[in-house]
Amino acid sequence: MINPDEPYEVQIAKQAKIIEALINRAERGHEVGGSAYSLFESAIALQTAVWEKTKDLEEALDTLDRASSELEIARQAQERIQRNLADAMVAMEGGFALFSEDRLQVCNAQFRNLLPDIEPLIKPGLEFDDYLAAVNASRYLSPDLNGVIGRAQLLLTGQRPGRRFSSFVMVLRNDRWFQISCRQTSSGNIAVLQTEVTDIVRENRREKNRLIDQHTHFLQAAFDHMSLGICTFSSRGDLLVRNERFGELLGVPLALLKKGSRFQRIVEHVERHEILERKGRRAEFAGWFKALRRGATVQERLRRRDGMSLDIRIHSSPDDGFIVSIMDVTKETEAAELLEQRVVERTAELTEANRLLQIHANEQTQIEAALRQAKEAAEAAHTSKTRFLAAASHDLLQPINAAKLYLSMLTDMVDQPAAEDVVNRLNRSFASTESLLQALLDISRLDSSAAEFNITSFDLGRQLQGIVEDLAPLAAEKGIELRLVPSTRWVTSDQRYLMRCVQNLVVNAIQYTEQGRVLVGCRPRGGRLRIEIWDTGLGISEEDQSRIFNEFTRGGGVGKGTGMGLGLSIVERACRHLDHPIRLISRPGRGSVFSIEVPLAAAGCVRAPPIEKAEPALDGSLDLIVMVVENDADELHAMTQMLESWGASVLAAGSTAEAATLMQEFGTAPDIVLVDYQLDDGDNGIETIRTMRALAGDEIPAIIISANRQRQFLQLCNELSFAVLPKPVQLSRLRALIDWNTRARVA
Repeated sequence: MINPDEPYEVQIAKQAKIIEALINRAERGHEVGGSAYSLFESAIALQTAVWEKTKDLEEALDTLDRASSELEIARQAQERIQRNLADAMVAMEGGFALFSEDRLQVCNAQFRNLLPDIEPLIKPGLEFDDYLAAVNASRYLSPDLNGVIGRAQLLLTGQRPGRRFSSFVMVLRNDRWFQISCRQTSSGNIAVLQTEVTDIVRENRREKNRLIDQHTHFLQAAFDHMSLGICTFSSRGDLLVRNERFGELLGVPLALLKKGSRFQRIVEHVERHEILERKGRRAEFAGWFKALRRGATVQERLRRRDGMSLDIRIHSSPDDGFIVSIMDVTKETEAAELLEQRVVERTAELTEANRLLQIHANEQTQIEAALRQAKEAAEAAHTSKTRFLAAASHDLLQPINAAKLYLSMLTDMVDQPAAEDVVNRLNRSFASTESLLQALLDISRLDSSAAEFNITSFDLGRQLQGIVEDLAPLAAEKGIELRLVPSTRWVTSDQRYLMRCVQNLVVNAIQYTEQGRVLVGCRPRGGRLRIEIWDTGLGISEEDQSRIFNEFTRGGGVGKGTGMGLGLSIVERACRHLDHPIRLISRPGRGSVFSIEVPLAAAGCVRAPPIEKAEPALDGSLDLIVMVVENDADELHAMTQMLESWGASVLAAGSTAEAATLMQEFGTAPDIVLVDYQLDDGDNGIETIRTMRALAGDEIPAIIISANRQRQFLQLCNELSFAVLPKPVQLSRLRALIDWNTRARVA
């Protein structure tokens, strides 16, 4: 019922009301009790309640006494603080005032006496905004406030949220300066400090003037030591600063170069006494000022009467004045004139030299034209030779191919030893002719600018094994051991040309070795592989090593070699085109080592599928219907006789149309088609095979016999599933291809 936090006076009043209510209740209970016992109980209860309330009242009085004592102590402490604050404010050098809730609470005498005309207003309760307004309106402020009033008015708008400090400078008429600082306390009060900064301002003025004087001295010293003549003028054209060099170069009396002299008077003096000479029309004084007002720079090249050249430049300065600089450019002018004269002389010399060069160039052009014509004629002859050899390869190989077929048939027919010897000699002669012709055709292809190479990755060891097996009978005939060191390496090159080079080197090694052995092997060298052919033959002398790669060249001391000296020439040309280095190490009487370096196939590269080797010809009859298309009658007859001797039924035709007619008359498709690529009247073997397959409605196996080895031709045959057999035909290869193609079809 009684809150102990309430003031003691309120607690005592409440306790009095409670006691009065209890007494009234006891009296009412006595009136309505009716019995002595009830009255006695009420009296006892009332007495107990009175004692308790009396006790509470005594405790409350004790608490009130203690609170009164503490309040008295606090009042005394506040009086001491106020005395200390008053003493501190009196001891302060500047003015101090405290505003609470935007009203003045306390201030010192310095704050009150700073501005005499507003001193009567400074009393407790003065509004903060009224104080600032009175300061702004004081007549003791200097009229040149430079924005001070603006700062005071900014404070008149009231303290913005978050503003803790504001300051402005106040200037009095007697050249006294005060800094007014307004600080906002954490409780929301505003403390105003007035600090006199007159001594600081005056010291800054003295330091500023000293620095200005010092800089002026430095500037004048710098001007006096410059080689240029410098003079500065105000916006009205009055002379401000100049150096002695200016007067020396311009030749003007010192009386006209005093501070304050007009620029126009100096110019008029120079013009009147003709101190300077001008080339061309003289610029007007007014024109110079107009150019300066536009922000442009005036530049004049003048010459004194004594021959000195002067470069005069006029620049605008930031204070709307201008600066005149004069430079002695006599040496530069003389050098420029001398240079100009030399340029004229040099130009004349160059013109004459250019004329002579033009004559020489015309002569050179005529010589180049003659050389170009000669080169074009040589290239045309070379191209004509290449085209002739490429075109003639078919016609040259046709009779050789037919003769080989007839010789093969003749070999099977003769039984007498003398006739067999003649046939063997004919076979060797035709083999030599074929080898020579193939070598000439290979050289022609390699010399052609359009030589094509089919670069793939392949198993080198398998190809080397095939070469060694093919040449083993030749080595055995001479009693020489031919051995291969097996290899599982894959290389990247043109398989056909590389194997032709290796074959030529092995054949040469066998031919030039009388006894001993020939060894073929490989050595890895980093990212490359070296193919080496070792022999124990005659060896090659140093003078022969530099020429054996030429056409029709053979090593000395050879009497039984059957070669024509073209094999190494083909090797050199092919390896040069393929960028495969060739090395030769030889000692006469001990043997030779030829090597070719080829790049190893990269790991994970797409390698060319291995070329299927034709299986050896099988014994027995060739029970097939074979369509043979050949435009040469002799070769057609020889091929027909050879196939019939193998047991085949042959349909012979000379063109695509004839072959189609035979097929329609026969009423069935042949088992295989053998066709020459180059036929008469623009016809070719590819069209023949396409026609045969179209009439049959089936993919008839086909073999094209051709000397064409161009990449596009071989790719087209591969896409159309044609087998290609090079001319001249090897009968064992032909029989194996026929059997392989027909057996694959049956399977």
